[in-house]
Amino acid sequence: MFIDKAKIFIKAGKGGNGAISFRREKYIAAGGPDGGDGGRGGNVVFRVELGMTTLMDFKYKRKYTAQNGEDGMRRRRKGKSGEDIIIKVPQGTVVRDAKTNRIIADLSTPGKDYVLAKSGNGGWGNDHFATAVRQTPNFAKNGQPGDEREIILELKLLADVGLVGFPNVGKSTILARTTKADPKIANYHFTTLQPNLGVVDLGEHRSFVLADIPGIIEGASEGVGLGHEFLRHIERTRILIHVVDVSSVEGRNPIEDFDIINSELSKYDMSLEERPQIVAANKTDIIQDEAVYNEFLEEMKKRGYEVFPISAATSQGVEQLMLKVYGELSQLPPIQIFEPEMDIEEDERDTSGEGFTIRRENEYFIVEGSWIEAIGGSVNFSDNESLAYFQRALLNRGVIEELINMGIREGQIVKIGDLEFEFVY
Repeated sequence: MFIDKAKIFIKAGKGGNGAISFRREKYIAAGGPDGGDGGRGGNVVFRVELGMTTLMDFKYKRKYTAQNGEDGMRRRRKGKSGEDIIIKVPQGTVVRDAKTNRIIADLSTPGKDYVLAKSGNGGWGNDHFATAVRQTPNFAKNGQPGDEREIILELKLLADVGLVGFPNVGKSTILARTTKADPKIANYHFTTLQPNLGVVDLGEHRSFVLADIPGIIEGASEGVGLGHEFLRHIERTRILIHVVDVSSVEGRNPIEDFDIINSELSKYDMSLEERPQIVAANKTDIIQDEAVYNEFLEEMKKRGYEVFPISAATSQGVEQLMLKVYGELSQLPPIQIFEPEMDIEEDERDTSGEGFTIRRENEYFIVEGSWIEAIGGSVNFSDNESLAYFQRALLNRGVIEELINMGIREGQIVKIGDLEFEFVY
């Protein structure tokens, strides 16, 4: 089954918590702190797999979570870092953020790893908080959570040339004649139920990738027929071969067919209007109405299109068409790579490490920010030094001042992650 779109959830590993530990050595009554740091969590990494041609793997598994880092240990031993999770995708997969629909990455480069959910850092052990005044800190930092997000995967084929046209005009036959692809071919509409790729080899190191896009019909851009499912695969192509049935066997008008297909392409993506097209007038071996055929040739000439009369069934004119396509490709820029529209680090992470937001819900003041949630989660309410460290962090980084500016009164509840406490100033 060909699947070219999927929605999945990814979550990077949480960093391990720092340890609270003190040296216990023979003949030493009170050893100093020796709590180790927590290990870093695992990243969610996407990797291009050249052998994959579909997003079928994501039809049944839709949640991917990397391993958490281990907690720190005594004797300043750091916790083990979590393992990255490697997710393999076909070449040409575009990743979008499910909330905004903006492009995060275009996974089109083999051998390159894309980190799309970064792990949380491990927390500091209590060894870091020892000072001349605070010699036995009874608190440590918790590990930070990893990034998590829902994403949409879209496979957009990396083909130089796309075959477009109504169903049953001969696109699959052209692909079969010019490449080693083996599409299913029969004399009925919607024979091709999925895009097919093949390499056209013209010898002397001249080749290009050709894609057969399933038949587009009127209304395809709005979801009619099969073509709308696969219009995304045209987006990267550099040239379109517009295949038109000029035989009049089915009583169709080739000029009308040509205009309908171009209208659907432009409705789907306005940039496709500017995409170079070469017209392939197919089934010239069984023309029923010479007047209709001649009218089509005259109209295409007026519009500035070059028409190649061919018969895919007998291979007549097909090689000349492919040579023309190759000549045009050599003058065009390479296949389009989609630039990211969204920087996941700027979107999800506070690069300074000290940012926070405060919002009010009824009588609650909710403080959010990765650093403050990590500090709040490590508060030891039974230890005065731990409470004092927490209060100083809120004061020094402007949280207390912002709460006062928002009108908080003593006794009202402040929430930081899972922590709730009454405001006292």
